[in-house]
Amino acid sequence: MRIPESLRPGSRYRLIQRRLHPITKEFGLTFYVLRRSPLAVAGAFIVAAFIFLALFGTRLAPYDPVEVNIAARFQPPSAAHPFGTDKMGWDVLSRLLAGAQHSIRAGAVVLAISVPLGILLGAIAGLFGGWIDEVIMRFTDIFLAFPSLILAMAFSAALGPSLFNAMIALSIVWWPIYARLVRGQALSVRETSYVEAARSRGASNWHIVFKHILPNCLSPILVTLTLDMGWIITAAASLSFLGFGAQLPTPEWGRMVSDGRIYMLQAPWVSLFPGLAIVLTVLGFNLLGDGIRDALDPKLRRLTEVKWKGEKTSSSSTD
Repeated sequence: MRIPESLRPGSRYRLIQRRLHPITKEFGLTFYVLRRSPLAVAGAFIVAAFIFLALFGTRLAPYDPVEVNIAARFQPPSAAHPFGTDKMGWDVLSRLLAGAQHSIRAGAVVLAISVPLGILLGAIAGLFGGWIDEVIMRFTDIFLAFPSLILAMAFSAALGPSLFNAMIALSIVWWPIYARLVRGQALSVRETSYVEAARSRGASNWHIVFKHILPNCLSPILVTLTLDMGWIITAAASLSFLGFGAQLPTPEWGRMVSDGRIYMLQAPWVSLFPGLAIVLTVLGFNLLGDGIRDALDPKLRRLTEVKWKGEKTSSSSTD
């Protein structure tokens, strides 16, 4: 009697491996492209270090970041205080390490609110069209007509100065970017043959959105999301610098730069190190975003796939 293939020893593993092969192939090709870009690797290391500090920065801080010590105010960088102290005697290094979690929390919250909202409204506008598209896009144009930071300042002032209100204000002004992006992708996808075939089989509009439109938007959304993370950190720090975001004694990088700006001649280290942390973090996300964009570019992937297969073949033959 012939044993079915699904019941043969090791057959289930081979079936799972066969089904996962397209996914593992895409991930392998993506990481291959990223590894070949030194700038993308450098950006990945910077982002990984930033995430590590956001998770464990408070535990690594040598001093309490909010404990006032007037006797130690404005001490220059030394062995006891590697980055010096500020006007309240706070250790700049400790506040810098503790402030990483506030920066990444601001970026995560803003993206968690604005990205799903923008994707949903953009997909609806692109799929349904007509007056629904007109209403959503004109509403989007109203937000895009104002500079995002100025509009965020207005919402922050209305809500009250705090880091949480600054995150809400940035979420309100950030969603139109993703609505425009997804709408453009939806307009190009909704007239394709496979979407028409899905409609002919009786597929609902929501099925078309989640099955056909959103998967085609993942690549540009991922690239934009990575690049926006750095810009959101900068915007949150800008709001805190202007007094609309984090308030004392919260160790937020933009607030630290603001508190030290009037002491630039007396104690430049108070603003210098938080400013460098913002620049380095934004640079890391930008480098990583550029690398991901190159890795997901279809033309570059086709050219790289040939080299990737050739290296895999040569390594397997040597083994």
